Amino acid sequence: MSELKSELDTSTDLKKTLNARNVSIIAMGGGIGVGLMVGTAKALYDAGPGAVLISFLAVGMIAFGVIAAIGEMATFIPCDFAGYAHRYCHPALGFATGWTYMLLYLFSMPNQIVSTSLVMEFWVSTDQVNSGVWIFVFMVIVWVANLLPVKYFGNFECVLSSVKIITIVGLWIVMMVIMSGGAPNRQPSGFRYWHDPGAFRDYHQATVIEGPKGKALSFMSVMLNAVFSYVGIEFVCVAIVEAENPRRALPKAIKLTFWRIILIYCFTVFLLGCCVPSNDPLMEQAIKSTTSAASSPFVVAMKIAKINGLPHLINGCILLFAVSSATSDFYVAVRTLHGLAVKKQAPRIFAQTTKHGVPIYGVLVGCGFSLLAFMTLTSSARTVFNYFVNVVSVFGLLVWISLLIAHISFMKAIKKQNLDRNSFLPWRAPFQPWYSYVCILFCIVIVLMNNFGVFLGDKFDYKNFITGYIGIPIYLALLGGYKLMNKSKRVSSSECDLFTGKATIDEDEKRLKNKELEQRKGREGTVMLWLEDHLINHFV
Repeated sequence: MSELKSELDTSTDLKKTLNARNVSIIAMGGGIGVGLMVGTAKALYDAGPGAVLISFLAVGMIAFGVIAAIGEMATFIPCDFAGYAHRYCHPALGFATGWTYMLLYLFSMPNQIVSTSLVMEFWVSTDQVNSGVWIFVFMVIVWVANLLPVKYFGNFECVLSSVKIITIVGLWIVMMVIMSGGAPNRQPSGFRYWHDPGAFRDYHQATVIEGPKGKALSFMSVMLNAVFSYVGIEFVCVAIVEAENPRRALPKAIKLTFWRIILIYCFTVFLLGCCVPSNDPLMEQAIKSTTSAASSPFVVAMKIAKINGLPHLINGCILLFAVSSATSDFYVAVRTLHGLAVKKQAPRIFAQTTKHGVPIYGVLVGCGFSLLAFMTLTSSARTVFNYFVNVVSVFGLLVWISLLIAHISFMKAIKKQNLDRNSFLPWRAPFQPWYSYVCILFCIVIVLMNNFGVFLGDKFDYKNFITGYIGIPIYLALLGGYKLMNKSKRVSSSECDLFTGKATIDEDEKRLKNKELEQRKGREGTVMLWLEDHLINHFV
């Protein structure tokens, strides 16, 4: 395939310099954003701790299914997300997947930059320093990080990911101290908030609906919140294209992603539900707050426990979360544009890279979109910008569906060509093919549930209806438009190309294994080698 051969052109090549430990740490901490630190306040207030925990567990298993499906394709022959859909299913699906995924991050990236200015307002009011100053400062940081060679970008993301993991562990300790009565208020919360006000709350958003129906609707609304907290968890599968040895690094990263879902997301929201009553007046104030620390449910927990000083530390951590999210969003958008350009589904100029493997013209596009953050400085422009963010937010789920479809097509091609999946693939996703089918079904249901609240109130909210659902026809228009204009056809399972590029990946893997064996020979019997074999390599 000419599109795949063009990837060998050195002027469009990305540099594979991310090491396995970078990939593992990014898998554990990358993609964790402000949503977990701040967005969980609204979820807990709307639905209660039981609904939040169940929804995060359920959506977490869907997210892991998506990661595992991508991982099976990526360890075979790594490429961008559009490439999987294009190669194994349909060129039009690849086009729609790539463009929607790119637009998702081109618009969410300036939104993350805006959140840094809101964080700074906790310390410095807008009367003292205009928000535009903070937007510009952190925007430049994001630009510089993405202009670095990927090796240094990986180190930068590793540092931020490590800080995020340390922050989450610190919050666990604080919340367990609160639960046990070790906080200054000397009142152990234990599990009492699961009984009073209760694990589930009645629906009280667009209208008030009580009883089992109201609790079910609240649970559905918080499912959407959980989905948007998890979108971005697939970041490690984007970065794996620039890893030194993806077949070694990605399986470990996927294993760590599972524990990240269970611990960083589910265990954290469980502890949060034990420390903050969902109907506390401070929760309502937090949701209405404009500064990040004041709107964090973890700060509410500390206020209830009468712990002083830590809100400032939490605000600093949220700032790092926002910077990391903006940086990774920029990276994903630029690499997706690069992949589209390599396949001639975007202008070819965006396939060009510097000698360090940075897609320089794609970076310039990212810089241009980041300037949209300044729209939030005026109320009218902020409204328009928020509409854009709401429109593209559903793209994350649509991309998940596309990748699951690509994975099912990939498995069908292997079976049709009489290849043994167990011996042919270097790594296999668990519970297949049924896991991917179940994940697709749940993703479709959640997409259709998006913004269901507009149908429940006394007055139909047409603005939220349009912004909540228009992303679906945009995706379908990209899919159908490309198919009609290019007369493209679905990739037949019997003719699906499973071998182009495989020999190169196999040779790289063999070369790296030999290199690693040579390095080990000079270190035999050392303490560091023992630690790597028995401890470090089990985790990273």
